[in-house]
Amino acid sequence: MSTNSAQKVTAEHLRRDAFLYVRQSSLRQVFENTESTKRQYALRDRAVSLGWPIERVHIVDNDLGMSGSSAQERDGFQHLVAEVANGHAGIVLGLEVSRLARNNADWHRLIELASLTRTLILDEDGIYDPGQFNDRLLLGLKGAMSEAELHILKGRLQGGIKNKARRGELEVPLPIGLVYHPNGSVALDPDQQVRGALRLLFDTFRQAASATATVKRFRQEGWLFPRRIRRGIGKGDLIWGPLEHCRVIQILHNPRYAGAFVYGRTRGAYRQGTQILGA
Repeated sequence: MSTNSAQKVTAEHLRRDAFLYVRQSSLRQVFENTESTKRQYALRDRAVSLGWPIERVHIVDNDLGMSGSSAQERDGFQHLVAEVANGHAGIVLGLEVSRLARNNADWHRLIELASLTRTLILDEDGIYDPGQFNDRLLLGLKGAMSEAELHILKGRLQGGIKNKARRGELEVPLPIGLVYHPNGSVALDPDQQVRGALRLLFDTFRQAASATATVKRFRQEGWLFPRRIRRGIGKGDLIWGPLEHCRVIQILHNPRYAGAFVYGRTRGAYRQGTQILGA
């Protein structure tokens, strides 16, 4: 790969726009790893030094807080790929390959489109022309290393989680009516209304002997049942609503109410782009 930037940035590239892609893997990194974010934004000056007017250096940063393991949920990356495919990009800038993609399929798709449209790719180490064999080979190796790094990081994380689970010390979301005590043990929810609703459900089931009859009784009496918002806006808030049949089944089959710790009863798998949960 030639290290002379002038040999790669041509007038044809400068007639098109520059696109700077900025990404952090989680919102926590966005707030805590501020230096990494600053370094990514600073690449705009690199584009200017190569000849692009600052007003034609477009920053794509709407994937901040998104994992790079897949392009499916990353609107910013998909927009970037579309701009490259349409021949609007003269150069794509990213601090490193892992910022652009942690998945070889997504990375090679970008490289292929950049090669077809004669779009340059720039990272902290230099400028690459995907149309040149040596540059394309190096970009492919960088992508493979980025994906391998993600695999190793996930393996370490999962290993730590499983070790905690084996000791019964892993804190996982508790079902309604149970909370974590400050010492780490599981205790009943201090909210008397929540405890009362849960006790009412179990008592009604003992009398009715079926989940369907339990739901019917709740609806006849106008009794409501609580649930907590697990994520997003209002996380932790308590919401009361009609009792559903599936909710009764989940509660009756949950071992935590019997004082048992369980982990790994379900797993996630992807099939034709759709996530499938199976036992």
